[in-house]
Formats: sequence, structure tokens, C-alpha cells
Amino acid sequence: MKVAVIGAGSTYTPELVSGLARERDRIEVDDLVLHDIDAERLEVVAGLAGRMLERAGYTGRLERTGDLVRAVDGADFVLIQIRVGGQEARLGDETIPLACGCIGQETTGAGGFAKAMRTVPVVLGIADEVRRRAAGGAWIIDFTNPVGIVTRALLDAGHRAVGLCNVAIGFQRSFARMLGVEPERVLVDQVGLNHLTWVRAVRIDGEDVLPRLLEEYGDEIAEQIELPRRLLDELGAIPSYYLHYFYAHDEVLAEQAGGRPRALTVMEIERGLLELYRDASLAEKPALLEQRGGAFYSEAAIGLAASLATDDEAVHVVDIRNDGTLDGLADDDVVEVPARVGRAGPVPLEQAPLAPELLGLVQHVAAYERLTARAAVTGDRVLAKKALLAHPLVGQYGVAEQLAEQLLEAGAERLKGAAA
Repeated sequence: MKVAVIGAGSTYTPELVSGLARERDRIEVDDLVLHDIDAERLEVVAGLAGRMLERAGYTGRLERTGDLVRAVDGADFVLIQIRVGGQEARLGDETIPLACGCIGQETTGAGGFAKAMRTVPVVLGIADEVRRRAAGGAWIIDFTNPVGIVTRALLDAGHRAVGLCNVAIGFQRSFARMLGVEPERVLVDQVGLNHLTWVRAVRIDGEDVLPRLLEEYGDEIAEQIELPRRLLDELGAIPSYYLHYFYAHDEVLAEQAGGRPRALTVMEIERGLLELYRDASLAEKPALLEQRGGAFYSEAAIGLAASLATDDEAVHVVDIRNDGTLDGLADDDVVEVPARVGRAGPVPLEQAPLAPELLGLVQHVAAYERLTARAAVTGDRVLAKKALLAHPLVGQYGVAEQLAEQLLEAGAERLKGAAA
């Protein structure tokens, strides 16, 4: 089996390599290709990857390349984890909206819009090469944010793709720790859109233990997602961390206005990680990587690939077409739900209708995602303004118009050097 990782110069890659080494009994990879357009970063990251794989006894082939055609040629799985424009672009995504009185965040609101506009065209270019060069029946697994919009664009273009986020597996591991059980026994029934989800049930061996979790660990969970405990009790569900941008909008905006952008912190962490990766004696992922974010990324990605390859029909929370799964959304909307996964792809588990207080927000953001995906493909500036106008974190015409112009101008500069 050949696996190609696009964007392998990412500091996340050792997480992925660690997962491949650990799960090689479940998914046997004979050929691992690491691709990136940044040759220097790729050299550093791939060097550590090679040492990790050698230490783990990997006997397959490891290749690094800046040639996309070579990377995806004959691949069975193509994992896309790119960041168009790097952390400098992320800094703009987080700060330009703040100047307009809007929350600045790299995947949510205006910042997520900016990232989608410059990312979707690049990902679609990669996917077109996958279609031409990869093995028959190859899967694209997208971990590139904003996952929901990127996955929608891939599916709209007819690609065999599934989106993946680490929020659900993070909840799974946290709940397993609280309850003292193996993570594999915990099924997190998380539903909604990417970065706009709620956990409505947590099942252990078929029994819903969410009421017990809220009763015994509600304060700890509320602290993790930065929302009041009473809100969880009133909703009867656990919102993802990203809901605090909506549910505590003014508080978050005030904190961001007087705080330090996350992008600057991540830049510092990445510099430190790359320096560590250069150490020829290092053959395992360093502890500093935990501060980078993306916890349990490797388990989520490798677990999903294993199910697609082996037909084990395990349940994974993935981003796929709605196709009637959630009432009140269009069939072609991309939702994030638990699905049973085999060689034919994900089959969503049956879902009860969303409560009105959840459905209204989901419909609002789904409309924004539809408009943004179309605007990213067509370059239509009117559609771009409509997308921002539709987003509940923007929602005013004057602000939407100003943001569209500023963000699109900044994105156009980033795209000039982003050819895959």
C-alpha cells in the first residue's frame, strides 16, 4: 500500500509517522511518500520521520519529494494537511477581522473564510492530480482546515474524499480517562458541522453515559471548552470548544483585542520544534509537539485509513455529505457525524433531528459554507461578500464588504507562492 502525505513539512508529520509505526499491524504501508513545496522544512521533518520509522522497525520505502506527480502516482491514500501561506497567513486571518470588530480565528468566522478562499483552489489542484495519477479507488483524506468547506469543494468536484477533524477523538480520549475505560469502548455521538458540533450522546457498550458525565465531570468539561457549566446542563449536550466563539462572542472578542494572536505563539512553537527535529539523535516525537495542537491526529487519521483499507466497519466521526442524515439541511451539505467505515466509504449512523437551538445555528453556518465554497472556486467577489454576510459572526453588510476586500487582497498575495 502506498500512502502520500501532502504538506509533510508540517510539524504535525511526526504525529502521523508515530501512528503509522504503532498501527502497522492494522494498516501495512509499503511505500510512504512525504511531499512538500518547502524543501528545507521537508528535509528536516522527513529526517526525523526516517529515524522514527527505523527505530520502529519499518521495512518499507520512505521517500521525500517536492514533485506532486511523483508523490501521488499510484497512491492508495492521499492525506492532505497543507497550510497555504503558512503561519504568516494565519496571523492575517486572526488580526484583520479584529480591526473590523470581528473575532479573529483561523477556521471560524472571517478568518476561516479567508483561509478557505486561498486553500480550496490549491487543494482542488492537488486532487485533480490525484484523480489523474493515483491508484484506482484511491481515497483523499482531508485534514486541511476549514475541513467542512474544503471537503465540500472536493465532493462538489467529484473527488473520492472524506474530511477528518480531531475534536471527536479528543473528546473520546478525555471521556475514557474520566470514566476509567479503554477509549475503543467509547462512542462519541458528535453531530453538526465541522467546528460547530455538539456531543448529544456518549455510549459505552451501547449505553448512553452522557448524563453521568455531565453530573460527575460537568465542571471539568465546561472548563475545557471554556463555557459555563449551566449551559451544558441546559443544552443537555456538550458543545465543541469552537462554540465558545458563538456562545461567548463579546467576551472572546474583548480577550482577543487585548491579547496575543495564537499564530505568534504557534510560530514560536514551530521554530522550537524544527530545531529539535534537526537533532540527529532524536528518534521520537518531542513533548513540545503536544503544545502545537492537533492532539490524537495520528490515531484519527490512521484509524480512518485502516477502516477504509480493511473494511472493519469501525465507527469514526467524519465529514461527509448529509444525504438526509440531519433533518433541516440540504443533502449536499457536508456534516460531521459518526459513520461506520469500510472499503465503500463512510455510512452515517442514524441521527435524531437537531433541537431548534442547535439547528438554527447549523443552518446559518451551512449557508455560509455553501457560499464560501462556491466563491473559492469561482472567485466571485459578490458571492464572497454574501458568504460573510451570511455568517453569524459577521452579519453586517458594511463589515462584510470591508472584510471581503481586505481578506481577498491578502489572500491573493499568499496564493502567488502557493503552487503545489
